[in-house]
Amino acid sequence: MTYLHPSKDIQESQGSILRGKTVCMCLTGSVAIISAPIIARELMRFGAEVISVMTRAATELISPSMMHWATGNEAITKLTGAVEHVYLAGERPKSLGRADLILVCPATANTISKIASGIDDTPVTTVVTTAFGSGTPIIVVPAMHESMFNHPILKENLIKLRKYGIEILGPRISEGKAKIARIDDIIDRVIDLLVAKKDLHGMKILVTAGPTREYIDEIRFVSNDSSGRMGIEIAKEASARGGDVLLINGKSTYPTPDYLNVVNVVSTNDFINTVKNELSEKDYDFFICAAAISDYSPKECLEGKISSDIVTELHVNMQLTPKIIDEARKVNDNVFVVAFKAETNVSKTELIDRAYARLLKSQANMIVANDVGRKDIGFESTENEVYIIDKEKHISHVERHTKRFVAAKILDHALENYRLKKYEETNP
Repeated sequence: MTYLHPSKDIQESQGSILRGKTVCMCLTGSVAIISAPIIARELMRFGAEVISVMTRAATELISPSMMHWATGNEAITKLTGAVEHVYLAGERPKSLGRADLILVCPATANTISKIASGIDDTPVTTVVTTAFGSGTPIIVVPAMHESMFNHPILKENLIKLRKYGIEILGPRISEGKAKIARIDDIIDRVIDLLVAKKDLHGMKILVTAGPTREYIDEIRFVSNDSSGRMGIEIAKEASARGGDVLLINGKSTYPTPDYLNVVNVVSTNDFINTVKNELSEKDYDFFICAAAISDYSPKECLEGKISSDIVTELHVNMQLTPKIIDEARKVNDNVFVVAFKAETNVSKTELIDRAYARLLKSQANMIVANDVGRKDIGFESTENEVYIIDKEKHISHVERHTKRFVAAKILDHALENYRLKKYEETNP
């Protein structure tokens, strides 16, 4: 009878996207190691097999038995005649158990610099060196005191590792510490590297996300319920597929991952000015406008705070704001534009017709329409359901699913239409 470790009961409890994938999780002597069992088990919940490798310093912080419990696999704490580093990271058939990805998490300054210098004196550094030689993807997640992270030689070593293709994730600077990246970001990047196709490699993609704030006085503003999640998921998916992504982010409540390049803005004018600067100065392939830009803004923002003791009835004069896509087209008429059209409580036909009219008026190449009035797919929901419409009014329906899934479908259609556009331009 085959014995199945009880801890493996959680595998695929959140999905099967990592089914058949093995992650070698390399642990070093940072106190951030307390997150390691949680990270390992989150990976397992998506279907991954996790095998942990520990330095001696790591074993002094948490027991190898803890990682055995967490993963259902015995932790490797020393290299033996079984040549564990070759088994895990060498050039061997996947059927023999080789890891698909090496995750050094947490990574100390000591281990980072050893990896950069090619020093192999721990099970972790030897596994990483072997992975270099076999071309196995490597993610390094630094965690240490901020003063250590600011060491100029460590900075050089991180640059060196990036040069050789290692993904550096984080850290988050807080309370004088260079803290380990958020767990969700770590899981996202593992999935990105193991699953996502790289069909956007070499392409520059500008994405907007989140709501705007249009101020009435210095503390009061007009806004909307957008969480920013749809646009952020598009930016994450585009990055995972190899795109060079810049996210222009409004006042989103959904967090942005540390690995994305982000410019934070507040108002409609901020969005417009930033987009115009980017599109005029850089050669973007795609502009995906998923932000919930305000249609109206107060004609003036009053200084200070309007006193309710003095003003008993407040009248705010609003004016129509410029359309960000119209402004974008003024500075770049070649970039492939994906617009969004949000409506509430309209029929499918009306939703599509309004979106297509907006596409034509704004000279967008593609538009995504959805009904934000529905609670199950609205602004603050984790899911969405959309209609994707191109210039020929071909309509693709993406049924209700996670916003990351919908983001992938939007990018699939955008890339297909982009390639068609390029073909027609070169073959008139």
